[in-house]
Amino acid sequence: MRTTHPSKSLFLVSLLASGTILSQMGLYAVSLLAGWDVRLNFVAVCHSALKWIGFTFLEYAVDALVFSTLILFVWKLSRQWLLASRLRRWFGAYEIGTLTNEWSKRYSADIRLISYPAPVAVTMGFFRPVVVLSTGLKDMLTDSEFEAVVYHELYHHRSRDPLKVFLLAVSASVLWYMPILGWVREQYRRDKELLADAYAIERTGSAAELGSALVKMIKAGRQIHMPLSCVSFADTSVNERIHRLLNPAADRPLHIPVQSAFWSLSVFAGICLLFIDVLL
Repeated sequence: MRTTHPSKSLFLVSLLASGTILSQMGLYAVSLLAGWDVRLNFVAVCHSALKWIGFTFLEYAVDALVFSTLILFVWKLSRQWLLASRLRRWFGAYEIGTLTNEWSKRYSADIRLISYPAPVAVTMGFFRPVVVLSTGLKDMLTDSEFEAVVYHELYHHRSRDPLKVFLLAVSASVLWYMPILGWVREQYRRDKELLADAYAIERTGSAAELGSALVKMIKAGRQIHMPLSCVSFADTSVNERIHRLLNPAADRPLHIPVQSAFWSLSVFAGICLLFIDVLL
């Protein structure tokens, strides 16, 4: 079973666009507060253009957009870091050391087993991701189903998906005036879940165990609210994943939302034009 959607390209293009805007806004804010003269900054050029046209009042709107975006960005980062830190400490309090060491050695990865009655299967952490599994999950699944879930999470672990998903989620939330970023975030998460499923099937040799584990997780219901930095087993594109497991040859075409793409491209193109105007 293959996933043909270009998840890597979606991630890189989205990160490039959001990184360009946020870095320029950050440079402008620092230069404004420090009194620096920054020539190659699209916000500064925008200010000059507004003055030349005569729309001086719009300068304040530009400042409001820049600083509100940066404040929202810092707030999102701080809040998600706090939530992830609390969750990590909470998981640590329930960790079973012997099982953690056993499973970590077995799969040559950082796998934490926690004593918790609800089913938990999540990968978390930016630069040193860990896989967290609960005794409730192990008791609910058969050994083969549990192993399929482990391999699914190991794909996220080795691909460092928590960091990538977090960057896309924060960018889409902060840069609300580029709605295509929200679509990219959802497509990327969907593609990564399908790739993780494919990896688990490749390692176990069958889709049956993974499918039954997914169905059991759905029946168990939503248990713990996870921060944006976590990738949970049964939290994304569940219906499509089940459909793909039942019909491995099925494929869904990539339908790009034209209106969102056009608006977002116009915003980004405007920034690029301002760069060109300054350089010339």
